[in-house]
Amino acid sequence: MVVKKMAVKKPAVKKAPAKKPVVKAAAKKDLKGLEKKIGKVPKFFRELTTNEPEMFELVMRFEQHIWDDGKLSKKTKKLIAISIAAALRDQHAVRAQLAGAANLGVTKAEVEEALRVTFLLSGMPAYVYGKAQLDEVMK
Repeated sequence: MVVKKMAVKKPAVKKAPAKKPVVKAAAKKDLKGLEKKIGKVPKFFRELTTNEPEMFELVMRFEQHIWDDGKLSKKTKKLIAISIAAALRDQHAVRAQLAGAANLGVTKAEVEEALRVTFLLSGMPAYVYGKAQLDEVMK
């Protein structure tokens, strides 16, 4: 007599749904503060809060150190940041810095003057690039 082996069906294992990473309250507060300072917060900052929280804390401490008033005011540092971003023709950075500029009382006229310095050192393309972003963001 030949005995056939019957296939035994294994019960399906249900996988738990993927949990959304939880952003700690302190990180949320840090992101809100950063958004107020620089405008739009880059995606990688948000991802660091859950993917590499220790790195996020280090970056935030460094960022705080850089932006705090020192020999230069936050407002002056913002004008420098806008000018550098324009010189690099980094649209995201220019727009993010311009968005945060109003929170520091930076005026359109001040940005235009800073962009003229950018023009002197980085040329017409950087000035035109920054001016185009300025006219769209700060009307």
